[in-house]
Amino acid sequence: MTSVLAVRHNSWLVFFIGTGDGQLIKLAVDKAYKPACPRVLYNSDDDRRVFPKMHLDPVDRKHVYMALRNQMVRVPVAQCSEHKSLKDCWSAQDPFCGWCESRCSFQGDCLQPSAWISISEDSQQQNMVSYQVEKSSSGERITLTVKVHLNVNGTGSLTFTCNFFNRRGDLCDRTSPAPAFPQCSCLFSSDQLPAEGLNVTVKIRVGKQNLAEKLMLTNCSDITGPPTSALCSQCMSAGCSWSNDVCSWTTRSANSDPIQDACRLSQSGFNYSEPVIFSIEPSVLSFHGRNHALMNGENLDHVTKVRIQGHMNCSLKESPVWNHTGSSLTFHIPSGDKGSVSVCAVLPDGRCLGKATVTYGSSPSCTGLTPSTTWASGKRKIKVHGSHLEFVEEVVHDHAPQTIHTTYSSGTLWYHTPPFEHINQPVTSTVSLRVGNQTLACSSQLTYHPDPEFTSYTAIKTGNDVRVTIEKRADKLNITTEEILAFGVQEENQDVECVMDTIDTSNETDSVICEIKNTPNFNINSLRIRVGNFTKILLPKQAAPSLLIILVLIPIIIVVIVGAVLYSYNKQRKMAAQMNKQLDRLKNEIGNDIRQGFVDMQMEKCNLIENVGAIPFLDYKHFASRIFFPDGGPVMTSCIKDIGQDAVKVQPDESCQALSRLIRDQVFLTSFVHALEEQKNFNVKEKCAVASLLTVSLHGDLPYLTQVMEELLRALMEQPSNSQPKLMLRRTESIVEKLLTNWMSICLYGFLRESVGQPLFLLVCALTQQMSKGPVDSVTEKALYTLNEDWLLWQAQDFSPMRLQVLFAVGTDGEVSEPLEVSALDCDTVEQVKEKILLAFKTKFGFPYNTPLRQMHIEYEKDGRFVPLKEVDASSGVLGEVTMLNTLKHYKVPDGASVKVLSKTHPSLSPQSSLKDDQNYSKKYFHLIDPDIDQDQKKNPERKKLKLKEVYLTKLLSTKARKLTVAVHSFVENLFRTIWGTPNLKAPPAIKYFFDFLDAQGESRRISDQDVLHIWKTNSLPLRFWVNILKNPQFVFDMEKTPPLDGCLSVIAQAFMDSFSLAEKQLGKHDPTNKLLYAKDISQYKQEVRAYYKQVRDQPPISSSEFKEFLHKESKKHENEFNESAALRELYKYMQLYFDEIKLKLDQNGAPVELKEQLQHVKSLFDSLKSCSWN
Repeated sequence: MTSVLAVRHNSWLVFFIGTGDGQLIKLAVDKAYKPACPRVLYNSDDDRRVFPKMHLDPVDRKHVYMALRNQMVRVPVAQCSEHKSLKDCWSAQDPFCGWCESRCSFQGDCLQPSAWISISEDSQQQNMVSYQVEKSSSGERITLTVKVHLNVNGTGSLTFTCNFFNRRGDLCDRTSPAPAFPQCSCLFSSDQLPAEGLNVTVKIRVGKQNLAEKLMLTNCSDITGPPTSALCSQCMSAGCSWSNDVCSWTTRSANSDPIQDACRLSQSGFNYSEPVIFSIEPSVLSFHGRNHALMNGENLDHVTKVRIQGHMNCSLKESPVWNHTGSSLTFHIPSGDKGSVSVCAVLPDGRCLGKATVTYGSSPSCTGLTPSTTWASGKRKIKVHGSHLEFVEEVVHDHAPQTIHTTYSSGTLWYHTPPFEHINQPVTSTVSLRVGNQTLACSSQLTYHPDPEFTSYTAIKTGNDVRVTIEKRADKLNITTEEILAFGVQEENQDVECVMDTIDTSNETDSVICEIKNTPNFNINSLRIRVGNFTKILLPKQAAPSLLIILVLIPIIIVVIVGAVLYSYNKQRKMAAQMNKQLDRLKNEIGNDIRQGFVDMQMEKCNLIENVGAIPFLDYKHFASRIFFPDGGPVMTSCIKDIGQDAVKVQPDESCQALSRLIRDQVFLTSFVHALEEQKNFNVKEKCAVASLLTVSLHGDLPYLTQVMEELLRALMEQPSNSQPKLMLRRTESIVEKLLTNWMSICLYGFLRESVGQPLFLLVCALTQQMSKGPVDSVTEKALYTLNEDWLLWQAQDFSPMRLQVLFAVGTDGEVSEPLEVSALDCDTVEQVKEKILLAFKTKFGFPYNTPLRQMHIEYEKDGRFVPLKEVDASSGVLGEVTMLNTLKHYKVPDGASVKVLSKTHPSLSPQSSLKDDQNYSKKYFHLIDPDIDQDQKKNPERKKLKLKEVYLTKLLSTKARKLTVAVHSFVENLFRTIWGTPNLKAPPAIKYFFDFLDAQGESRRISDQDVLHIWKTNSLPLRFWVNILKNPQFVFDMEKTPPLDGCLSVIAQAFMDSFSLAEKQLGKHDPTNKLLYAKDISQYKQEVRAYYKQVRDQPPISSSEFKEFLHKESKKHENEFNESAALRELYKYMQLYFDEIKLKLDQNGAPVELKEQLQHVKSLFDSLKSCSWN
């Protein structure tokens, strides 16, 4: 145990326990301090320990945040919604879950006056309904007592009734007492209980919930036999009492121990030899379980099954056995939680004897394969890299159905590859590990190549030995001498091994050299070669006839002559050909980079996912406020409550309360909106502000806000200016359009955070990572690797990647930390190096370094002393009046150098702590792009600005951008498909509800063109919400968006919107590169979008009551997070400015007198406030 978090929930105390092997365990303790069965909420695949501090989500109190190395995990405290019936909800035995109306939910999600039915305060019950039968002392009457083990929370009186029926009708007589929650009794004559037993149905009503239990009543005196645990269980299951190994009628003093406790000590009536367990192989395994485990012992003949039992009699599992002998048997070990469990052998009489221990460990992982290639015929020995590989049972290739046996020895796991038939080019195969009943994919794939091609051999005698040289076409298999077996064959088919010596490689032909030892009279007729399952018979190399040489030379001479003529003919085109050659060379180089990128991409993807750490989500109020008020400013600040205010509900003053009541009148609010929008001087910026202020003011009543939005949208559709329906909702030019943006953001926040957040963050990280692999100009912020031609660094110079060993100063005595490896480029400026150091620190440790960038000072170690690194110093290069920023190359910092990070001891007297604070920064300094300087200003005429033809720029852009596109393609595709995906065939409620609303509006307006509805939906959701998120990840995450990142995201966002477009445009080579990058993918994406819209349309409609409940929940989740009073005061400023116009609009709409009086009352209240109140 490494960490504990305790939470009080009603009468329960719930402990969340983090462990040293990466588990989060939930343990609930009842009011009598009896623990319920522990539940594992999270299980890491490896053994990373849980860090000491855990936190309960302060907003919804339904999630626990826990930290592991390089990872922050948000774990639900319960999965209530998974349980679909009252019985399933109760059986979960989770104090956080209860039944509300028709679903299993958290108590906070059960709206009053509904009753929330949860487990009882006693954690020891096994059944939701239990019963006992008691016989009176006279023997004439029987009392059947039924008890429901439930706890009910709710307002008002609780309905509780019981009705008992047998096949003849009502069972109980009139003397039966009235039901009193939680139990009820039925009195009936003992004559009604026949010898064969009595079937009784009990119908119970608790609140609005109906339960039905079928009971089989038995005469307790008739349950007799040898005192076995099975007989004891039969007795107690019949509602009777078990005492002194005899079944009898229940007395009022009978205990109510669980059956397994009362029957544990019962003896067997059969004479079985007690089994003894010596060992279980394996006794340590993965938490996925193990097939074909072996139990060794004695007296195992009569064992029927093996029982695996965790702590406190919880998680009991049983497995059948086979291959019995007296001393061994075989069984499967089921999956379980990390830790040790007890194992015993079950006999036919129900006793479980013998004792052994099995320990569950972590999941195996496969991180690599060596070698990463194999030949088509198979049987190449492959070493698997990873962790906990001793738990692996078999290996599976996706192209071959059969499982492959593995060998584990001395910490190494290896296997032989299966064949891959009928291939004539490289093919990849996914390799997976089989563990228990789980299949775990390796992070890297295996590439199958055609079998090696051995062409011929030559044999030379050297004394008593024969030296054989085998020729083989060059390939990518990297075969070693240990993998080749060669045998010399004589006429009598006698084989002699040729011992491998070396393999000499070249571009086209490899030479495999081996020797046949001590065979003076051995003549080789042929050579048999075996590589795995591949066998080849080779004949010796024959000398070529002279005629053949002549025939070969003649065409060569002809080719030389023709080539000379062509060279002379094309001499005048030398410059153009030279340029084309440079372009082709550039294309080939980038092509090679891209191909190599494919090889590296999978490992980089795994490293990226491993190293991104915790996703830095903004909390809801900061996310929402950035959507509502994208320009920021004091209005946004005033509408957000500080952290300390979140839990405190501040009562608004009288004026704000009056205004709040007023805007909750739909006639007034729609009149108010229409009055403002009719004013010519009321601009778009003010419309957006009013819409967001209304959103904040009505955030606590989302159903009403939705109702108002729908009415305003209907009015917008009726306006004469919207005679072209395809242009509807295309822009944000009205209050209701901004309101729709805000509404979508509120309703889709959960989907964004739970589903889309991770792929979006991984895409941002992947773009940042890929851009950092190439130079970024510090002044213009243009990058070599970009998707956007406007941000292309086309003047890049040669650069080299570097790895720096960064040391952080600790304390004041010159001590330093352990080195942190940081990747950089030799062309990086000093400030860029600082940024990469801070990013690497945050990625590694999950929190930022305690010294901000502008107070950092770095030095590098040279000849035993540390040299300061500065952006500009006396050694900086100067070009005209412009100074070049210093780089690592300028300081001649070598790869692997040690760099020390210090805090500036004396802050600068200047308010500028960075060169970038200078307003003329871009005019005074340059980095990678030479400044434009007049000829007479040049002090270094030998330094010329690089000039490129337009075609060269286009080629450079397309290849560099394509390389970046390839590197991030899987992240882009995953993000897109998550956005338009429908988990469990259901779109988020808000999307389904609003799309149905648009369909209904189209139908009511007799719009038969389906393209119009498609455009409405596209303008409402992807254009209005998702594009905003794609282009502005800083709205979702605590991060900064750089201009190069913004340029790349704009290209991706454009591709996203093109996927929703109905226009079919054929792109050519002269179209913008930004459009061409994803041109091949758009057609597939369009098909997926059309399927997505159809799936949403075909989904069963969501009822108004269901959606209203969803909106109530969203309001409740985020209550008290916004300063409603501040929003109302800002809103009143617009009301005051257009007061007469609003009154006129109310008159035109026939508003009641009371409403106009209420408006005047609000004005009077605000006018009476002193000016200081506005502050």
